[in-house]
Amino acid sequence: MVLKKRPNHQQYVLSLRAMTPEARLFKVFELTQFSRDLFRQGLKKRFPDLSEAALHKIYLERLAKCHNRNY
Repeated sequence: MVLKKRPNHQQYVLSLRAMTPEARLFKVFELTQFSRDLFRQGLKKRFPDLSEAALHKIYLERLAKCHNRNY
């Protein structure tokens, strides 16, 4: 496994530690929404001819797979 250099990681951790618990929780919600939006855009790019309803169905099915994994 190759580890990537993360020159800003320490600054990121320090900024998270400086946040209030409420601000960190808000950041979690914000990043979750950002990830879902990015995922949805990727599906639109992969399936450009699908209707919004069909795209939404695939989106929900794939989200369910992510959240219901058996380890």
